[in-house]
Amino acid sequence: MQHHDNFYINGQWQAPTGSERMDVINPATGELCASVPRAGEQDVEAAIMAARQALPAWSMTSAQERHDLMMAAADEMQRRFQELCDVQVMTMGCPVQLVGAMHVEGPIEGMRYYAERAFRMEEDERKGDVTLMREPIGVCSLINPWNYPLHQLIGKLAPALAAGCTVIAKPAEQTPLQDFIMAEIFEKVGLPAGVFNVVTGEGSEIGPVMSGHPQVDMVSFTGSTAAGSKVAESAAPTIKRVCQELGGKSPLLVTEDADMAAAVRMGVENIMANTGQTCDAFTRLLVPRSRIEEATRLAVEIAGEQVVGDPTDPATTMGPLVSQLQRERVLHLVQRAIDDGVELALGGVEAPEGLDKGCYVRPTIFTNVSNEQEIAREEIFGPVLCILPYDTLEQGIAIANDSVYGLSSAVYARDAEAALPIARCMQAGQCYMQGAEFSFDAPFGGYKRSGNGREWGDEGLAEYVEVKALLGAPALS
Repeated sequence: MQHHDNFYINGQWQAPTGSERMDVINPATGELCASVPRAGEQDVEAAIMAARQALPAWSMTSAQERHDLMMAAADEMQRRFQELCDVQVMTMGCPVQLVGAMHVEGPIEGMRYYAERAFRMEEDERKGDVTLMREPIGVCSLINPWNYPLHQLIGKLAPALAAGCTVIAKPAEQTPLQDFIMAEIFEKVGLPAGVFNVVTGEGSEIGPVMSGHPQVDMVSFTGSTAAGSKVAESAAPTIKRVCQELGGKSPLLVTEDADMAAAVRMGVENIMANTGQTCDAFTRLLVPRSRIEEATRLAVEIAGEQVVGDPTDPATTMGPLVSQLQRERVLHLVQRAIDDGVELALGGVEAPEGLDKGCYVRPTIFTNVSNEQEIAREEIFGPVLCILPYDTLEQGIAIANDSVYGLSSAVYARDAEAALPIARCMQAGQCYMQGAEFSFDAPFGGYKRSGNGREWGDEGLAEYVEVKALLGAPALS
C-alpha cells in the first residue's frame, strides 16, 4: 500500500495543515491500496501563493529552457514507465495488457509534443504596423478527473508549462498517485520551485477555492457537466478564463453502404475500452433500420470477445469500474432502461460470472433504442452501448445532433469521401471518419454542454496564452 504524508508545494514536500486523510480503494478488490492527505483551504492557499511567487521568473524563461526541462521530464516519465502503469492498474483497474498504451505512452508523447511548441511563444506576428506577441496567462488551477488521470493531467500541464504558466494540480480523489510521481519527476529534473504544485482533497471542498481564488488567472476542469457549472460559477466573480471538458453522449453514424462489420467493431471496441469510462466514447450507434438486426448481432458477438476480470491478469481486456459508487450509478441506469422496456441484447445488472467482489459490470447492449429514452440521452460512463435505428440519412444526422452534448462523433460510410459531408453536419468538437485514431494535432473539446475551450493541438496551447497587440512597433527584423 502507498502512503503519502505531504503535498508538493513550492518545490518542497510540505505537511498538510490538518490531519484528515483520504483512502484510495482498489476497484478490483475493494481493498485499501493507498492513503493521501486531505487538503484544506490553507493548503490550497499556500499552493496558489507559491505559484504566484514563481510566475514572474518562470514566465520570463526562454522557450529553450522550458523545452529542455519538459523533455527531461518526459525522459524521466519513460524511465518510470512501469510505476506509472502500476498506479493506473491499482487505482483505475485498467488491465495490464492495455494500461501502457491507454494511459502512459500518450502522456509521455504529449509532454514532448508541447515541449516543441514552447518555441511558439517567441514567434511574434506582424500585421501591418501591429505586432502580435504571446504571453502566459498566469497562475492556472488544473482540476483533473479519474478516468484518464495521467493523460488529462499532461493535457493541461504540458501546454501550461510550455506557455510559461505556473500551476496548482488537483487529481481526482480516486486516482491521486500519478500526480505524486510527477512531482518527484519535476523535483528531480530541476523545475523551479512553485512552478508545479500538487494538493489532494475533495473536489467539493477545495475546488471552489482553486477556481474562485483571485490570484488564479485560469482554471481548467475536466469532469461532469454539473460540476463544471459549479466551477464556472466560482470563477465568474474574478472574470478568469475557464476551460472545461465535460460530458458526452457521442454518436457513431453508419450509412447504408458502409462496411457494417468494420464499423460495429470500431464502435463496440471504443465503448468497451477503459470499461466505458471515456467521455467521448461512441455510446450511440446509429444504423439504418434495414440493418439493425445485422448490427445488433455483430455488436453482441464483438462485445462477447471481451474478457472481464482481474486487471493484473494478462488475459483480461476489461477491468472494473473505478468505484462502487460508479458501479451503482451505471447499474441504476441499466435497470431503469430494462424497467422502461428497452430491448436488452446483451448484459444487464447481474455481476459477471465469478466476479462478485469488486466493481465489475457486464458489457451491455441495448438495441432498437429511441433517442428519446433516458438510456440514449444520459451519460452512463460504463460499458453500455445503445443501438438506434434511422430511416433516412437526414433523420440519422438529426438524431445524432439531438443531444445536449457535443463532445465527439464518428461517421462510417462507404469511404472517407462519402463520410466527409456527413461529418461536416455533426455538431461536435471532433468527428472520426472511417475509424480514424486519436491525434495530438486534433483539438479536443465540445459544443453545447460538453464544455468550452480545447485541449491538445495548437489550440490547447492557446488556452494558456494571452495575445498582446503592439501598435506602432518597429517592423520585425
